[in-house]
Amino acid sequence: MSKPYTDLALSDLFDEEMIWRRRELSDMKAAVKSADLAAKSVLLRAITTMIYAHWEGYVRSCAKRYFEYLTIRRKRYAELERQIYVNTFLVRFDAFYQSRANIETRCRLVNEILDGINGTFHYVPPALVDTKSNLSTDVVKEICLICSIDPSHFEEKRTLIDQLLLRRRNAIAHGQQEFIHEDDIHHLVGETLALMQHFSTLLENKIYLRKYAA
Repeated sequence: MSKPYTDLALSDLFDEEMIWRRRELSDMKAAVKSADLAAKSVLLRAITTMIYAHWEGYVRSCAKRYFEYLTIRRKRYAELERQIYVNTFLVRFDAFYQSRANIETRCRLVNEILDGINGTFHYVPPALVDTKSNLSTDVVKEICLICSIDPSHFEEKRTLIDQLLLRRRNAIAHGQQEFIHEDDIHHLVGETLALMQHFSTLLENKIYLRKYAA
């Protein structure tokens, strides 16, 4: 698997991700259109869950690629925006909360935080980009926060994300009889692809404008 060694390489990886996902959704739309009445309702339910899967998968993949790009730069934390350094400790905070760490362990962590700013950014905890298998508006806004990108567009699309994408997907995944109209699918695919494109564009802009720098 290629790595984002350059700005262009990162953009190419985003594009490659989008192309195969767009093609798969297009193929499924074509299958729905040509299916007989009995198969159509089943395919409509299937494509609804697939649309959500591509939304979640693309956001997660792009965010991880973005952080991969930054780790390859091997820059000191002091050269990067503060959120990058904050991210380093977020997963450990969760672990501390779960384990109820003793005073000595907590003091050690505080000292690491105070002393580590002069270190080099070279690792992203895999659990940092967590879609929680339910990429709601609030969850995508959390991912925007750790990436330091503007989440306002996703807030504006809350109904689309939480009701048309997530609620329907969950209903189908949990075996409920969710009626999906064929005309709705064309709108949902287009709107979801636009959401995905917006997310990757925000990250690309950060890279090309060097907004990740301190």
